Amino acid sequence: MIRKTFAAALLASAALFTALPASAQEDQTFNAKQTDAIRKIVRDYLMEHPEVIGEAIEALREKMKAQAESDAKKAIESRKDEILNAADDPVSGNAAGDVVVVEFFDYNCPYCKVVLDPMMEAVKADTKVKVVFKEMPILSEESLTAARVALAAKKQGKYDDVHRAFMKFRGKLDDKAIFRLAGEAGANVDQIKKEMMAPEIEKQIRKNIDLAHALDISSTPSFVVAGKDGKAARILAGAIEGPVFKQLFDITRKGGRLSGAN
Repeated sequence: MIRKTFAAALLASAALFTALPASAQEDQTFNAKQTDAIRKIVRDYLMEHPEVIGEAIEALREKMKAQAESDAKKAIESRKDEILNAADDPVSGNAAGDVVVVEFFDYNCPYCKVVLDPMMEAVKADTKVKVVFKEMPILSEESLTAARVALAAKKQGKYDDVHRAFMKFRGKLDDKAIFRLAGEAGANVDQIKKEMMAPEIEKQIRKNIDLAHALDISSTPSFVVAGKDGKAARILAGAIEGPVFKQLFDITRKGGRLSGAN
């Protein structure tokens, strides 16, 4: 019934249009009376079937979501080596895994802290997933300090320990807590202080932030999940739960779409 009514409305609008002189059809203009008639047809239809508005909004959302997924895949494909295989990025899990999870994070982001254990437990259970950590310190100066310290600790082979120490800390990380936690994690703090401002560390952080912008990533945590060849790629944001990570791994291998993903 809705479709028939809508079809009638469209036919009425078309009749108004075809009744115009050829010159008016060419520039597609309507006089005031014709415009009011068209508006009334549309208004009457929407008042009689308001559910159409919701259907249209949902259709628009689906269209925008599909477009965003398409844009993300193109962006990931064009920079897949930089995203998935940058030589200077800290890596965990299986470095030769067939699925890659890339996390953009900030050490003062509470949701990044929440997601750490579910993500790593899912990775441990799967055994064929590579995790790439991309420091994205956007929340505060202390976040930037923590990122520098963690990357300097990587030179000592202590990145994983320092990363976990920072993520397990509850509350906002300040400079005092950052250096204390790094030391407690087994890193040489004096050496870190000498190396944390190194140009290559600054370059890496800037590169991560620029890459996030290119992928339209503006919040933490955000994830790129893809096959190791960059296929079946998607971008997700927020504190993803462990079972969703497992679903992501499975669907990525099959090249499918995650139902309900943002």
